[in-house]
Amino acid sequence: MDARSSGPPGTWRRAVAGAAENLSPGAFAFVMATGIVSTALAKHGASASSAVLLWIAGGGYVVLWAGYVWRMVFRWRRFRADLAGAYGFAFLTLVAASEVLAGRVALDGHYGAATVLTVIGVAGWLVLGYGVPLLLVCSGHALPLRQVNGTWFIWVVGTQSVAVATAALAPHTGGRVLGILASVCWAVGLLQYLLVAALALARLVLEPAEPKELTPPYWVFMGAAAISVLAGASLLRLPSADALLPGAFVLGISAVAWSFCTWLIPLLLALGVWRHVLHRVPLRYETSLWSVVFPVGMYGVASRELGEAAGWGWMTAAGAGEAWVALAVWAAVFAGMLAAPVTALVRSQRAGIT
Repeated sequence: MDARSSGPPGTWRRAVAGAAENLSPGAFAFVMATGIVSTALAKHGASASSAVLLWIAGGGYVVLWAGYVWRMVFRWRRFRADLAGAYGFAFLTLVAASEVLAGRVALDGHYGAATVLTVIGVAGWLVLGYGVPLLLVCSGHALPLRQVNGTWFIWVVGTQSVAVATAALAPHTGGRVLGILASVCWAVGLLQYLLVAALALARLVLEPAEPKELTPPYWVFMGAAAISVLAGASLLRLPSADALLPGAFVLGISAVAWSFCTWLIPLLLALGVWRHVLHRVPLRYETSLWSVVFPVGMYGVASRELGEAAGWGWMTAAGAGEAWVALAVWAAVFAGMLAAPVTALVRSQRAGIT
């Protein structure tokens, strides 16, 4: 075979290997974001748009799994270093992506697929939910407070996503186990949220952040509260005999969490203005932007579900309308993702000319 004929495939393989090698620990945020926007559209009755996003999320889920497995097998040292580093909690996007997809396919009555995805998510939650903090604690190296970042809230998101998925499946199992598991995960997630919020606040107050450090993952601060609301609303739909916690307690805490994440939205928008307008940090596509899309979509779904569970029509209507806002944000980030390779190529050519 001519050496030149084997060139393009070799180049293609190197490009794929390079992409897998540099895969972000939080790459599954793309699936989380796409899956929850698909869920928002499905609940709003936009079935065609929802189905398109579901297929995109499913395709991304398979491709990212392949990339993670390749990286774990062929780049284990770097993979383990990421797990034990400041962004180790970002790997729990794998858990949340599995459970968000499980909840979405359950809406279509595909309970077998939802069960498989839920099991994958629970397994990942057990391994990563314990493994990442253990690696941080037992590594023998103290992590500076400055390295605490917004991805740590994905620890909470992973736990609450298990609560949401298991609560969705509980009525179809004929037992109490999943309902109890959902209740336990919801309670654990709330305590994790308080713990991580305290660490994040200490980091921002004691180690003032530069504009470039306030990256999009800080939006997960709001997203973690929003998914806690959704998990609480899911518990309220369970029969009282299958729930571990009193309904009044769950409703009250969920209302408090909804109020808090609503309050956070203007603050996060103001921080974005401070970062990009006042300090002129360029707004370019990065994987972490999906950490903005997910909270926006989750806030709408959580508002709708809590409003329906509590009988608050105004909240249900607000959550339903917010689905279109989430779709617009998703479309903007998705367009940025598609344009990013072209933009990078143009930038490199200009640098070469100069």
